[in-house]
Amino acid sequence: MYENEEKIQRALLVGIDTGEYDAEGSMAELRELTKSAGAEPVAVVMQKRDKPDGATCIGSGRLDEITDFCRDNEIDFIVFDTELSPTQIRNIEEITDVRTIDRTMLILDIFAIRARTNEGKLQVELAQLKYLMPRLSGKGKEMSRLGGGVGTRGPGETKLETDRRHIRRRIESLKEELEHLTNRRDQLRTRRKKDGIITVAIVGYTNAGKSTLMNTLTEAGVLSEDKLFATLDPTSRALKLPSGVSVMMIDTVGLVRRLPHHLVEAFKSTLEEAALADIILNVCDASSEEYELHLKVTDSLLGELGCEGRPIITVFNKCDLVGDQYEISSGNDSVRISAKMGIGIDDLLQKIEDNLPVKIRHYDLLLPFDKANIIAVLRKEGALRSEEYTDKGISVEAVVPEQLWHLVDEYSSVSK
Repeated sequence: MYENEEKIQRALLVGIDTGEYDAEGSMAELRELTKSAGAEPVAVVMQKRDKPDGATCIGSGRLDEITDFCRDNEIDFIVFDTELSPTQIRNIEEITDVRTIDRTMLILDIFAIRARTNEGKLQVELAQLKYLMPRLSGKGKEMSRLGGGVGTRGPGETKLETDRRHIRRRIESLKEELEHLTNRRDQLRTRRKKDGIITVAIVGYTNAGKSTLMNTLTEAGVLSEDKLFATLDPTSRALKLPSGVSVMMIDTVGLVRRLPHHLVEAFKSTLEEAALADIILNVCDASSEEYELHLKVTDSLLGELGCEGRPIITVFNKCDLVGDQYEISSGNDSVRISAKMGIGIDDLLQKIEDNLPVKIRHYDLLLPFDKANIIAVLRKEGALRSEEYTDKGISVEAVVPEQLWHLVDEYSSVSK
């Protein structure tokens, strides 16, 4: 290994099964989260309990086993698949002598890596500081472990070594900056509505292929990797539908099960892009055995954001990986595609057109020369497909919204 090559950190994953949720599925997801953070999950330890131990989350006997395993296998840090209290973290670290983080801290770490825009970085820092501040109260061994490795990265890293009063001031400052950015985002939304721009938000479980779909539809160049939370910041790109109508596509951060409520709150301004969209594409990985659970997670959050009554199209992605024997219901509000292979994209575009908030018609027009001003109106408020000056008048093909039908009906040779 070269001297400047960073050593990949080795992690031990620990979970408890209280019967409240699918512990095995959650641990499988924790493994993928750990990989996304750039670490190597070496082993998994599970324990069945009625409830977590108040002092160390898991039993003392199992914790002794973990201590021996970490020493014998050069484990750099332990990840618990549950939220730990400051006391639990301190006790576990004192017994094992290994840095310990929980599921939320791991997710925040990945957010820190993925954030690209100024707003994304501010949201990450605010979430980190609010979550970690009570966990810095002891300023003992756990403080000495901050500043390096998974669970400690991000914009807030250097701030964590300052006193609590400074952290509180920083939190208030971040809130003010984010409020300013939120107001600016609201102004942009208002402008979009005023200009009649139709928005289509892509939402769904993390790693479902949302960014790949965005790239396929718009050639947006959004980061598309086989990692959880590959996209954190919303990306907006224009898409012209087959009818000629243009819509604004918005890619949003992916979701995971048991995403802590305060993390949802931290990124609510980003997720509101979905809440205020005219049409929502709920993308899921059809090849996953847990696709139904993933859809429920997304549906639940959309409900929290107040998306009831909005057209929601369920997009079963990665269908090229699904055999014929694997049945997926595909109703009027769903479509099967493979964003990577380009399969089913025409069907998806048609679904979007079917759910547009405005009625449209395709017209073939022959306009008198003295009605040429209608072309400018169509170009601004509709979609002008072609225009040609002939001896008899101006031949125009256009997609016309309902509010303009009265302008063109008498000049229509063919409409549909």
